[in-house]
Amino acid sequence: MHLFRITFCALGLFAGIGWAMAAPGAAVPAADEPTRDECNAAVAEARALAEGLPPDHLSRYFAERHLHQAMAEAGNGEFDECLEMAARASVEVRERRHELRPGERLKVLGVDE
Repeated sequence: MHLFRITFCALGLFAGIGWAMAAPGAAVPAADEPTRDECNAAVAEARALAEGLPPDHLSRYFAERHLHQAMAEAGNGEFDECLEMAARASVEVRERRHELRPGERLKVLGVDE
């Protein structure tokens, strides 16, 4: 009985390896990875939306920071992260999540401040 189990397990193992080698493309599904062109198009679209807001608008400021991060991710080859950051920028502009009250100003501190 013990020899039967060992033989059965060995045959199962060899059969599994044989199937994997016979159809290597079937084992791993093809992933639709974003490309640099898709990233550039998404950034350009979000940038056009952001430029529709006044330069001192707080949502434009945050959208531009997201776009800056998107380009950094694209430079690292992380195009999926680039698309995500471009989408965040678009949502920021469309929903205008950040608004300044009348009389308030955005003060961006420098590196040495």
